[in-house]
Amino acid sequence: MSVPRILLVDDHHDILKLLHSTLDTLQHKFEISEAPSGEEALLEASRNKIDLLVVDYRLPGITGVELMRKIRARYPDVRVIIVTGMTDREARDEILEAGVDAVFDKPISLTDFLDAVERSLGLGRTIMPEEDGVDSGQHQTISNLLANFRQDIDAQAVYLLSDRGRVLAAAGSLKDNSMEASLFSSLMAIYSAGQKVSRYMHQKELNNYHVFSGGDHDLMLIPVNAAYAMLLAGNELATQKKVLGTVRSMLAVRDEVKKALKQMGVAPVISDTDNFEQKTPEFTGPVSKDSSDEIDTLIKKKMKKVSTGELEAYWDDAALKQKNVPTNPDVITYDQARKLGLNPGEAE
Repeated sequence: MSVPRILLVDDHHDILKLLHSTLDTLQHKFEISEAPSGEEALLEASRNKIDLLVVDYRLPGITGVELMRKIRARYPDVRVIIVTGMTDREARDEILEAGVDAVFDKPISLTDFLDAVERSLGLGRTIMPEEDGVDSGQHQTISNLLANFRQDIDAQAVYLLSDRGRVLAAAGSLKDNSMEASLFSSLMAIYSAGQKVSRYMHQKELNNYHVFSGGDHDLMLIPVNAAYAMLLAGNELATQKKVLGTVRSMLAVRDEVKKALKQMGVAPVISDTDNFEQKTPEFTGPVSKDSSDEIDTLIKKKMKKVSTGELEAYWDDAALKQKNVPTNPDVITYDQARKLGLNPGEAE
């Protein structure tokens, strides 16, 4: 098998260097070329066959989608990954309609990027290998649960995701499949944050739900256990009239999925307080009660009102301690200051 050729296109040299260095960490061999513009990318494509194009959406004088179309005219089977900082809806629609393999928002998740490269080129999965310990029969059981639930609730897609954003089972698909890697990575960051909050609250079970209403579709994310979460996508599933019913339906199927996972031995059950409630909160430098009291005492001492007599005693004591210190001609004593009418607290 020939070595895959990858063309990186971005007008920022630092990004090209980062992507190139990241690809070098993979166990696979590649022939990697770089281009800072669309014109140079086309020139490179005219010289060598391209298997994977990794391109920024916004290039000088041309978009990444336009460049993709020109290269696909020469190499119809070229795989394409687009990197973008654009949030414009028209740009997103253009990328979606172009049929790219993956889209990544800046800053890029390098782990997800490498996984997308392996999947796009049909290479062995080394970054995010398939889940271990799940036989085809058990996987089919969960897939059937999700498929039946999707049909009952009339959803667009249902996913069972690991805490690393990997798909264990799915039914249906998102409107924009190319956004899956970035979307799942972001959602699982929310999932992880929800687990921390639940630990701080000493919840015995993960009872948190994350709802995103509107856009291409509504999204609802709920935890299944300490390692997996369910994601539901569909139209008008999170409206005020439907959201509570949708959550109840998700909780019902979650219980079935949780049982299946327990039978598979894939993940711990969240109701086991040894696995959940007793985890140490991940924060550092807690202030103990003794430390807090000490700080309060110091603050109160600093705020204590000082009398004129105490000031005089302070100056006298300081003068005794400084007998052997040469006198500074620019400094006056407290007694001299009092004679000059500079004594604080005394009326002029």
